[in-house]
Amino acid sequence: MIKTTKKKILCVFGTRPEAIKMCPLVNELKKREDAETLVCVTGQHREMLDGVLRVFCVSSDFDLSVMREGQSLSYLTSAILCGVDKVICEARPDIVLVHGDTITAFASALSAFYRKIPVAHIEAGLRSGDMFSPFPEEFDRRAISLLSSYHFAPTNEARMNLISEEIPRERIFVTGNTVTDAIKFTVKKDISIPEFLESSLKKDKKMIIFTAHRRENLGAPMENMLRALVRVVKQFSDVFAVCPLHKNPGVRETAQKFLFGHERIFCIEPPEVDIFHNLLARSHLILTDSGGIQEEAAFLGKPALVMRNVTERQEGIDEGVLRLVGTDEENIFKETAKLLSDDSEYNAAARPTYRFGDGRASARICDILLKI
Repeated sequence: MIKTTKKKILCVFGTRPEAIKMCPLVNELKKREDAETLVCVTGQHREMLDGVLRVFCVSSDFDLSVMREGQSLSYLTSAILCGVDKVICEARPDIVLVHGDTITAFASALSAFYRKIPVAHIEAGLRSGDMFSPFPEEFDRRAISLLSSYHFAPTNEARMNLISEEIPRERIFVTGNTVTDAIKFTVKKDISIPEFLESSLKKDKKMIIFTAHRRENLGAPMENMLRALVRVVKQFSDVFAVCPLHKNPGVRETAQKFLFGHERIFCIEPPEVDIFHNLLARSHLILTDSGGIQEEAAFLGKPALVMRNVTERQEGIDEGVLRLVGTDEENIFKETAKLLSDDSEYNAAARPTYRFGDGRASARICDILLKI
């Protein structure tokens, strides 16, 4: 009997959004008998990362624990680059998987490239067209495309972006986005949400989920967003807002200045991913400057107003389930009020779409990886 050699696959991630999208893939890989799957977490996020690992029952083989108070992009890049290099030398993988557009993904891909280890880029091909929005993510994902041997694009639009940058067509695979796999795992009727939010829903009040954290939005843009939210809650007595606060001190200080003390605005710690996905599923609409939440909202059929000037998720805009509203206070208020007061406007956007995936992306990626 001929003994087959397992393909050794190293999955590297370090932030909460990466973990949400990579954990379903890790779990799918671990089911495959012809794969040896190793997990390296960088700890670019710490508490928020660990919670996702618990929900998906994923454990790490390597933990770099790079997070430091006040960490800079330069520190993160250098720490992850050197840390992942040591892991690669010890693990000797056949291929390294990175996800998306984080510093972890960029530095890990660069480390693998330096060691001439093939890189597979999950969620490849997203582009905003503006190198400084989102920052530094637009640079990160473009650079990762240059370093990668294999590109797993979530949509055909992402594939066309890569082709326009002269990435060989035979190295691009359209698979859907693994975030839809995550939602199919986490959204369940028997998962309870915090009681004080449940009681508001029982009073027939509509829940708005509000998240804001982007570096380029700190300062005046974020203040505009928060003012708009306060105006919405004051104008519409049948709504309440839930604001999971990012760990960034700048975000928290600004939120405290504008939001604390309002009766129907609840500022909460970032909930575990299964709780958060169930909050999204029970929400009326979403205001966000996040990237991943745009995909989650679209899959769940929840209208989302994107508080940015550009988005790399144009598919949702084309479908009409996402609306790009910028960071101007008046425009955010006007567009939110339109969805809250006009049923036809709301219903046009409140419908699920599979443009970002159908919940089977991880299986497709595994099938392709093990045939390469």
